[in-house]
Amino acid sequence: MGKSLLLILLSVLLGAGGQVAMKWGTMQVKALQSGVLHQLLQYLLHWSVLLGLCLYALSALVWILAIAKVDLTYAYPMVACGYVVVFLLSYWLFQEPVSWQRAIGLAVVVVGVLIISQS
Repeated sequence: MGKSLLLILLSVLLGAGGQVAMKWGTMQVKALQSGVLHQLLQYLLHWSVLLGLCLYALSALVWILAIAKVDLTYAYPMVACGYVVVFLLSYWLFQEPVSWQRAIGLAVVVVGVLIISQS
């Protein structure tokens, strides 16, 4: 596996980890009847949301290194691999439902990524 592909994979994993961490944090904050800005501030002050934002920012930095080396038309579809990671972690950590429609949709995404990766 080439260095560029490893950078893409690392960026995708960091981004997916960031999404999951932010979701975890939002689930830990009690919903109040206050305004949207107050609720957003509560989320932003939770350690898990902050961790998620940091992971997401790190993902963007690694992504810059990756796209400096490969075609964007090759690299960007690989971001869809993050859908698989988030899908599986959401099912496992948050017990989110997995319908057959979601599973088929995810399979279509995976097939698309496999086709692009062969080019």
